[in-house]
Amino acid sequence: MAEDLLSLVVADPMVGHGQACIRGTRVPVSVVLDCLADGMSDGEILAEYPALSVPGIRAAAVYGARLAREDLVPLRTAP
Repeated sequence: MAEDLLSLVVADPMVGHGQACIRGTRVPVSVVLDCLADGMSDGEILAEYPALSVPGIRAAAVYGARLAREDLVPLRTAP
């Protein structure tokens, strides 16, 4: 399941200076992680960033957890 979610995290040099973003959005993973760290619920995050989805929020959490374990997370380039 985590690998499926990680496929939602992409980097595109033409979007957000190549920062990791949620596929199909311009929302950086770091913004989603900041929202989660601030205690925002999925509903609050979705209200603030309607382009996101619950799986996108989960993908950001999986990505952040992998980075915290210092796992190398290769990103796919957005199509």
